[in-house]
Amino acid sequence: MTTRGSEVGALNKTHPAEIVWRGDDVPVSTRFEDPYYSLQGGAAEAAHVFIAGNGLPDRFARGFRIAELGFGTGLNAVVALRSWRRSGTPGNLRFESFEAFPMDPGDMARALAAFPDLSGESADLIDAYRGPGRSEIDGMTLRVVAGDARETLPRWDGTADAWFLDGFAPSRNPELWEPALLSEVARHTSPGGTFATYSAAGAPRRALTDAGFDVERAPGFGRKRHMMTGRLR
Repeated sequence: MTTRGSEVGALNKTHPAEIVWRGDDVPVSTRFEDPYYSLQGGAAEAAHVFIAGNGLPDRFARGFRIAELGFGTGLNAVVALRSWRRSGTPGNLRFESFEAFPMDPGDMARALAAFPDLSGESADLIDAYRGPGRSEIDGMTLRVVAGDARETLPRWDGTADAWFLDGFAPSRNPELWEPALLSEVARHTSPGGTFATYSAAGAPRRALTDAGFDVERAPGFGRKRHMMTGRLR
């Protein structure tokens, strides 16, 4: 059963996502000139990078907390919800996402329709989600915090057991890869918590290491040779 939440999560002024469509189902940000997910398979990429990269679902436990930089289409949340439900873990997964440019729910629905294998979870998310704030879904408590993460994350009073670092490419979206923000990621990570990201760029790797993570390169998804994972020291 899915219920709709109305808690307002915006902590500063927000701007809507500006997108164009590549083909029928791949949204591309005109602001960052980057697609929202891999052209080789967005759901498979999310599972490889963020689920497997954080050692999930093996680490799931009651009250497990995921946090994310870059909510985008909601695809990562949908993939996480599918993994949580299949794991049989009791209770709700807590999923907190920080997004500066929220996508219109109608565009989210169009993007998620490209993944029919996830249609059940996608429908539940779209039914509950009416924009930034809190949404209660069967198996997940989702909260999207709208605004610049450099301002909103320091104000957050929570911590995450796993981080999905999913901003646009560092060369196009450097704000989400700044050392100060990645230090806030570490500060909001529970002891032994982890992160995963599709990026293997040198500057984010150094910043995450300096922030307190033991960082490793891992095989990337599709044509990407490498990605990064890490555990808080």
